[in-house]
Amino acid sequence: MLQKLAILISSLVLAVAVQANGVVKVASAYPVDETIIRIKKDVADKGIMFFTEIDQAKLAAGVGIKLRRSSLLLFGNPALGIQFLTSNPESGIDWPVRLLVQEDAQGRVWVIYNDFDYIARRHAIKDRDAQFKMASQVIASITSSVKAK
Repeated sequence: MLQKLAILISSLVLAVAVQANGVVKVASAYPVDETIIRIKKDVADKGIMFFTEIDQAKLAAGVGIKLRRSSLLLFGNPALGIQFLTSNPESGIDWPVRLLVQEDAQGRVWVIYNDFDYIARRHAIKDRDAQFKMASQVIASITSSVKAK
């Protein structure tokens, strides 16, 4: 019984981890390409603007550097995201939303992003609690489309 509980807890910790530096890692149940397709579809289905995908492994290969699969997705809702910039223009460094899809050395796929509470603290934004809560709910919903169970 105790062993089963330990395995369950380990699985939950592995599935979503918020690090002290504000980085959130969500384990994906899918390979990199399918993870990206599912995230893009969920973003589109929510009516969120998708700006670009940067294939970092392809860029690395172009200059002779080997890099595991790694793609950066940029998307956002200007009506929501721009409100953070009106509180602190420097917060523009964190907008639009960046979501990294990365494969680790063991072949596991991760979806990685900055925690919105961390971003609020980083930029000392105290007057947009409802907006940060909404952004947190949206990114949780998007990542749930690929999250390992």
